[in-house]
Amino acid sequence: MKRLQDRLALVTGASAGIGAATARALASEGARVLLAARRRERLEALAAELPGARAVELDVCDAAGTLAAVREAAEGATVDLAVLNAGMARGIEPLQEGDPAEWSEVIDTNVKGVLHGLKAVLPGMVAARHGDLVFLGSVAGRWVYPGGSLYCATKAAVRSLYEGTRLDTFGSGVRCTTVDPGMVETDFSAVRFRGDEERAKKVYAGVDPLTPEDVADAVLYAVTRPPNVNVGEIVMWASAQASVTLCKREE
Repeated sequence: MKRLQDRLALVTGASAGIGAATARALASEGARVLLAARRRERLEALAAELPGARAVELDVCDAAGTLAAVREAAEGATVDLAVLNAGMARGIEPLQEGDPAEWSEVIDTNVKGVLHGLKAVLPGMVAARHGDLVFLGSVAGRWVYPGGSLYCATKAAVRSLYEGTRLDTFGSGVRCTTVDPGMVETDFSAVRFRGDEERAKKVYAGVDPLTPEDVADAVLYAVTRPPNVNVGEIVMWASAQASVTLCKREE
């Protein structure tokens, strides 16, 4: 029997990058995956690859919409595995030059998006006295770097939510994990640089970064441990990266 057979999993941000790779990893071990994101066409294409998967079009910034969409997709079943993968950044300007509208977008996605995902799944897990809850954090939530103040603050908030949820669910049978990667090659930098693909490519130039599949493998490891084991925190770096600001680049 596959290790996640009969588990119902929710993955937010599942239309690309780490979310899509994680959905594939969970499905490979037998989980039925609810693929949640805004881009329905991408979700449906991924769902067609994965047995039992279902596309769930939603915006994690919308609390009521997220709750309703997850409930409908679960069809009365309990989501007992969730990967809260909301995360994005805008720009690298210092705070004094920042755009408050973009600040709101990042906070709504990275912090409120996680909270809304929590609200959609955690009550059911606690009632069932069983579940795995994975927060997708970042090394940026542990160490601040120039130009990343707001993003780092939101990921520090995610780390606090992880720690707080561990306390709030103590004794409930719910396991909490945070997976905090360093440099991962996804469309994150393209979004941060507002669609400037050439500038985004320079972030990874000369480096062998982590891949979405590397992160998905860490998530899979955490949620497939024996019931008496809770892998609390996984911090991942590319071998070429020593800190948030120190990275070895080949010419």
